Amino acid sequence: MTDLIREGDRSKEVADVQSRLRALGYKIEDEGWFFGPSTTAAVRAFQQDRSILVDGIVGPDTWNQIVEASWYLGDRDLYLKHPPMRGDDIASLQARLNALGFDAGKEDGIFGVATDRAVRAFQKEYGVAGDGIFGLVSHAALMGLRVDRPGTSAHLREELRRMEKRGIAAAMVVIDPGHGGDDRGAVTSRGTNEADTCWAIATRLADRLASLGAKVRFTRTEPEAPDMSERAMRANEVDADVFLSIHLNEHAEPTAEGTSTYYFGGSRAGENLAEQIQEQLVQLGLRDCRSHARSYPVLRETRMPAVLVEPIFITNPDEAKRLEDHEFLSSVADAIAAGVRRFFELAETR
Repeated sequence: MTDLIREGDRSKEVADVQSRLRALGYKIEDEGWFFGPSTTAAVRAFQQDRSILVDGIVGPDTWNQIVEASWYLGDRDLYLKHPPMRGDDIASLQARLNALGFDAGKEDGIFGVATDRAVRAFQKEYGVAGDGIFGLVSHAALMGLRVDRPGTSAHLREELRRMEKRGIAAAMVVIDPGHGGDDRGAVTSRGTNEADTCWAIATRLADRLASLGAKVRFTRTEPEAPDMSERAMRANEVDADVFLSIHLNEHAEPTAEGTSTYYFGGSRAGENLAEQIQEQLVQLGLRDCRSHARSYPVLRETRMPAVLVEPIFITNPDEAKRLEDHEFLSSVADAIAAGVRRFFELAETR
């Protein structure tokens, strides 16, 4: 799906969205094919439940999430392919395999190499045909096993992997400057745009991290604007230890202010990284909008602890003025770097 579906539309695509949301338990009272207030409310509730952008509009990400949420474990055969299969059935499979000690990787609902290995290892141990296809026989074998602590093994492995290098000096950090190219992001009335500001913070952050001994890579060059999945893929390709995406927040209410960080809900290390960065940013005198779990592709599809940072609201006139102060941009970079350093320091003491 490429077009946006929003309130006021009337089409078979609207009817499809309504049907899927009703099947997921969301109440919709609008007539069939018409995207009315009730459908908007259902879409917003779904987006809230899935930790994605809440705008009441069905764009590509929301549509993909609706489709993925429609799959339950056992509905279909699951296996490794390109592009990878996605769905809540895969997330359920990953959670059960991880809890049994088979390393299926991050419980992100994406059937990747780690999940394929885990399925094959499970099949071998339990005498199921080891073809890597999780079908009816494998499903019956898995569902007959007791799972006491779903997800525990995955979180532990993530912590152990992070501790292997012991310290920021041996770490590979990927920085993702938001937007770029023709995508300038939000723009203030004074002409300051999000893409340039994110790039300015990112370059300063790279300098700070490099001075601490870290290896630093960017997800894009200045004129590029890769989509979120491409940015995640580039971080995975260099086997990064930490992923930092830099954006600026925006809101229809110009008085909205403060700093916030986001992490993938299935990642305890990501949550810890977000909290350490958030703590440092708040020390700059910024309002604490806290850390939140989100399922943005750059957080979900990266294989390392990942954080999306929004230091301030570009739509707040007072905060936007600070973006023109180079010293403030440097202080933001310093705070993020300090949070990353603290993240690795805590890992060394565990």
